[in-house]
Amino acid sequence: MDTASSTYSTHKCSKCPGDTEYHCVSCPCDLCPQCKENHVKDLQTIDHDVVSHRDKINYIPTQEVCVRHPSHVYTKYCESCQVPVCFHCRKHRTHRQLDVKTAYKTKQQQHRGTIHTIRSEALFYRPVLLPRIKTDFKTCHTEFSLYQSEMLTKAQTLKNLINKVRKDFMKNVFCDFDFKHRCLKQMIEMSRHIVSLQEYELRYVQPEFTFSALQFLSSIKTALPQIHLTLHTSQLSMTESLNKEDVMESLSAIQITERGNRRVGNQCLLKLTSGAEFHQSLTLTGVGGCYHISCVTSDRVWVSDDGNNFMLTDTTGVPLHRVKDLCSGYGLHTVNSESELIYIDRKYNINKLSKDMKTTTTFNERTDFTWKPRCVYWSPSTGDLLVGMYNNDTKTGKVTRYNQSGQLTQTIQNHNTGMGLYRKPNYITENNNGDVVVSDFHYVSGAVVVTERGGRHRFSYTGHPSGSGLEPCGICTDVLSHILVCDVITKTVQMLDRDGQFLSHLLISPSGRFSPRSLSYDVNTHRLWVGLPYTNTVVIYRYITRQDALTDEHTPRRDEEALSSSTPAV
Repeated sequence: MDTASSTYSTHKCSKCPGDTEYHCVSCPCDLCPQCKENHVKDLQTIDHDVVSHRDKINYIPTQEVCVRHPSHVYTKYCESCQVPVCFHCRKHRTHRQLDVKTAYKTKQQQHRGTIHTIRSEALFYRPVLLPRIKTDFKTCHTEFSLYQSEMLTKAQTLKNLINKVRKDFMKNVFCDFDFKHRCLKQMIEMSRHIVSLQEYELRYVQPEFTFSALQFLSSIKTALPQIHLTLHTSQLSMTESLNKEDVMESLSAIQITERGNRRVGNQCLLKLTSGAEFHQSLTLTGVGGCYHISCVTSDRVWVSDDGNNFMLTDTTGVPLHRVKDLCSGYGLHTVNSESELIYIDRKYNINKLSKDMKTTTTFNERTDFTWKPRCVYWSPSTGDLLVGMYNNDTKTGKVTRYNQSGQLTQTIQNHNTGMGLYRKPNYITENNNGDVVVSDFHYVSGAVVVTERGGRHRFSYTGHPSGSGLEPCGICTDVLSHILVCDVITKTVQMLDRDGQFLSHLLISPSGRFSPRSLSYDVNTHRLWVGLPYTNTVVIYRYITRQDALTDEHTPRRDEEALSSSTPAV
């Protein structure tokens, strides 16, 4: 066969003339390396399942030679040692072993989330981080040169001070001050003094027949010794001392400040689109309305109605799990970083459901029966649990904060003037700056009440134009620190900045058919989940996208990476 004239078929990328190395299962389409990187970074396709072309055809090489027994190939995988083994690897025979293909698929699934994060997030930051690192390197070199010069000056000053003190000490002790001579002189004087005292004592005790009274009186009148009760000792001193302030200034003027991990601000990476874009609509089975949503992953959410129906579902709308002891209400549940569900049960205890949904524990048991928990939110920044409470007797509300051990650490209840802040908290969330954001409504009065993390009141939003009225329901914040709130009166989703200024109506009801009631923002895909009250429908929108300069960034191919190590600045 003439190989020179043979024709070979190659798979081409679906988006450009490049050769295929990857396959998107979600689209589906074939992708070259560059198009694959753009595909996983685009927020519209960020959650797509992109695999290598080898995985697409399910090709798993099984004829790999054992490094310990070259005449045999790997057929099993030792779970205990986490290494592939062949038939003659005797020390692994007592361990649990899996088929190589099964182990490969299992490990691949376990690391799927990590690989997705690397592809869609970590690699996306590279065009921003690298130029900043290069800039910081130049700045560091310049600043360090200045610090180095200052350090040398300070060191010389300190050296001069030490030399001055040393010289002064040597001069006083060994030149100006004849310490040995003074000690000898004092010893002679003391000996003479002791002799005079002995003579005086001898005269005092002499009998009368040898030493008359007149003689004694005459003697003490002229020879009474001066009795010194204190001894004079010489002291070492320095004419000039080392100034403590000068030393401290020399040692502490230059400080090294510890810094945290390098981060990229979201404002550099993301921006608002011209308007909200429809992404997907879900029809759920088993709920009468969607009054609250808690995102678990990009494709799994907990949804509840205003009754006791509460379920976990995916993007198909099919129930995956149900919780039967949820109390009636609105913002009754949240999810922590471990994908554990935290919710309020029918006895108004706060429970925690494990990630595998097999174990339910009581996080906080209700002991004060004058207050009922109404809404909960787990804080990603602190790990604390924020709880909106309501007192039916006083018709007032408050917010309590619990640490990860379930201990009460803070209560936010009153305005700076002493007046109550809340009427009836229905939903609660937290902004990126630590502000506690509450959707507060009772009968005819409603507001979005925002306090600092410490509890000081920042502002209360009551509608647009200001004071026009607001009946707030579902509420959330996004990665750009916007506050999004559902308004029952206008049937809109309103967007505020972090300081409470109205920005826009993000979603508007078309002819009254759209009445948003609950919101949940997915920080991974930057999508907004919107629940409708009287139907079993959840609608997903996109209103945030990545900066054009970053999404258009050209990624060099493998052969180009060897030729270039620089990344264009943003």
